[in-house]
Amino acid sequence: MTTRVLTGITTSGTPHLGNYAGAIRPSIQASQLPDVDAFYFMADYHALIKCDDPQRVARSRLEIAATWLAAGLDPEKVTFYRQSDIPEIPELCWMLNCVTGKGLMNRAHAYKAAVDQNTAKGAEPDDGVSMGLFSYPVLMAADILMFNAHKVPVGRDQIQHLEMARDIAQRFNHLYGQGSDFFVLPEVQIAEEVATLPGLDGRKMSKSYDNTIPLFEGGAKATRAAVMRIVTDSRQPGEPKDAEGSHLFTLYRAFATPEESAAFRQALEDGLGWGDAKNQLFERIEQELGAMRERYAELIADPARIEDILQAGAEKARRSATPLMQRLREAVGIRSLSLQVSAKTPASSGKASGKTARFVSFRDESGFRFRFLAADGQQLFLSNAFGNPREGGDAQKRLLAGVVDVRPEGQDTLQLLLDGQPIAVIDAANWPLIQDALADLRAQQG
Repeated sequence: MTTRVLTGITTSGTPHLGNYAGAIRPSIQASQLPDVDAFYFMADYHALIKCDDPQRVARSRLEIAATWLAAGLDPEKVTFYRQSDIPEIPELCWMLNCVTGKGLMNRAHAYKAAVDQNTAKGAEPDDGVSMGLFSYPVLMAADILMFNAHKVPVGRDQIQHLEMARDIAQRFNHLYGQGSDFFVLPEVQIAEEVATLPGLDGRKMSKSYDNTIPLFEGGAKATRAAVMRIVTDSRQPGEPKDAEGSHLFTLYRAFATPEESAAFRQALEDGLGWGDAKNQLFERIEQELGAMRERYAELIADPARIEDILQAGAEKARRSATPLMQRLREAVGIRSLSLQVSAKTPASSGKASGKTARFVSFRDESGFRFRFLAADGQQLFLSNAFGNPREGGDAQKRLLAGVVDVRPEGQDTLQLLLDGQPIAVIDAANWPLIQDALADLRAQQG
């Protein structure tokens, strides 16, 4: 069974070594597994929640895309796109907003933290809280549910958002599913083996702490300079070092093989000087990143190439998003009037508000199509694609008028014909049901 995995990275900064080891590298490795259908995106709408500098957001989108590609992401094997290139995502976000209780959002950790900070300093509870921050979990749910991801790799601080996405999906399915679920319930994927890298001062590597090691920006010179600023203890060359207590060793271990890590540990315990240890760390990092940095520089110098890759990824993503959004529109009642044939029940029929057979029209990558459903919701047939909505609507009217015929297609299938032209392939066993359903619908509409 193929598992769809989805993950995104917010475009509000320049990737550093911690981003690479903690998210980018393991994601790329996962995408190469034969049973994984990977969706990776740049969360540029999310970036607007925390960053109001348009130049920074624009630059970050370029840098992050170039980083993923330089690090080995294969756009032919994965679906790689920008959130803002998929208009179905904000549309779905609005639909989900309309079924999400405010009380659920009140419990979101980020919102509660902002309220607590305001309360502590004597400000209004919602001071500085935008609707973007408040409803951030709903947009995250839309990112995930739009593509019905099975697994979502996240840090532990994001687990609550995945639980909220499941709650929202269940609510929508309950309200509009009518026996069939639109959304799968995503599962959290925590990679315990992926360690959080320490920064220069030993705390978690983060721009918030200004303790990061550059990934590609600034070249090898910037990486070396950062490594040389890693804080160590005062033990001199020749004195045994505590490898397990050293964040320098933790960084080395994140890039080395088990054998290399064991040798480095032994060297530290035997008295290797910190300066020499930092040089070895830089050389080991450079061994992995050197070739990637060259590809990164080439990509940064050719934004049009990156844009082409992202547009192709968006087109690929929308092949999944567009049909689902059409189904969701139909489910909530936002349907095309030119294609819809209403199933009206005359007052004299004695079936007030009873369900009848009906046509359900939609558009997918093939063109304009429709389904014919029995009164109980069973699909009796799916039409071929039409070039425009009028053709689909005309076909429905003529089916109701009775100008329809069939001819054998296979052992158990028939072609449904209008004026000798096939409009659908149907199960032979369904033909009597289709005739009865058309007759009932014809009678209902008088």
